[in-house]
Amino acid sequence: MARKFIYFFAGLIVLVIAGGFALSIYQEELTDFAIGQLEPTVKYEKQEALATNIYDKPEMWFSRNGREENNPTLWQPEGAAAIEVPGSAAIFFIHPTSFMARTHWNAPLDDQESQERARLFLRGLASPFAAAGQVWAPRYRQAGIGAFLTTKPEGAAALDAAYQDILLAFDHFVEDVQKDRPIILAGHSQGALHLTHLLKDRVSGKPIAKRIVAAYVVGWPVSVTADIPAMGLPVCTSPDQTGCVMGWQSYAEPAKYGKILELYGATTGFDGTSRKDTLILCTNPLNGGAEAAARAKANLGTLKPSGDMSTGELIPSTVPARCDEKGFLLIGDPVDMGPYTLPGNNYHVYDYPLFWANVRADALWRTQRFMEK
Repeated sequence: MARKFIYFFAGLIVLVIAGGFALSIYQEELTDFAIGQLEPTVKYEKQEALATNIYDKPEMWFSRNGREENNPTLWQPEGAAAIEVPGSAAIFFIHPTSFMARTHWNAPLDDQESQERARLFLRGLASPFAAAGQVWAPRYRQAGIGAFLTTKPEGAAALDAAYQDILLAFDHFVEDVQKDRPIILAGHSQGALHLTHLLKDRVSGKPIAKRIVAAYVVGWPVSVTADIPAMGLPVCTSPDQTGCVMGWQSYAEPAKYGKILELYGATTGFDGTSRKDTLILCTNPLNGGAEAAARAKANLGTLKPSGDMSTGELIPSTVPARCDEKGFLLIGDPVDMGPYTLPGNNYHVYDYPLFWANVRADALWRTQRFMEK
């Protein structure tokens, strides 16, 4: 029983980690036993490319144009104002890691457990964008959790393979929406990592950049100097600004993010230079990036999930936020959000729910400002 408990506890931790930082950050918490139980047991084999027209199929989307049956992005918590007329934006949302089996380096599309877990994540993470327009949320062969618990090249290969699916889905999305329709891009964890590359490869310097209302790159460390210029959009500094990037990583105090900084500093940015000692992107979701700090009264509603994260209610004026000197978003004293707070007061899994109503209002307001322009 003790061994099973260790495995379960480690599983909860790695389930909500943003990506490849898991082993390096939490090596003190993850036992050798747990790591051995989570790293894939199969040889990595390059997966075949998806058919170029596969995203024509409705079943390849959790949500497409807001029309799929049982659409998880249309879920709204108790206390949220009804969406009478959605905004005019088309939202492309990339879900985080939901596959934690050892049987594959990349999640099979027919794995029911990971697909249902992804639906659950979309309920809490993508739902605030539904007021701004219609959400496209693709299914993709995500890199599994086990790919993050290794320094082997297979881990990077799995992430790249997942990104190829995202590229294909995004290209279909662009073809699917009207040519003059405003676009919001958003993601979390692994989804945010893929979004940084998508901005660099498909938006920066392209005509489509003029259609971007905002990009929400949440739950992944992005360097303001080594990454942002290559992504083609500036950092948001006002709620009225459009064509800009929002991003944050949430911690209660005292925040213990030393291991993240250590690993972050050992990586290379999109411009080929070291990220060491560079500021991490942090835009305050309570004021649209206008100021570094905001009091709890500015929080329009924190989404407090139920124990199984299937339902939730909005609680206003509870959680403040301020960007610190390193670029992490601090929320003051720890708050009870549920059982998935990570070691070091890391509220990664709650990056969106902590500020759910503000994200909703921010996306809708920027869309309205975009249309006015």
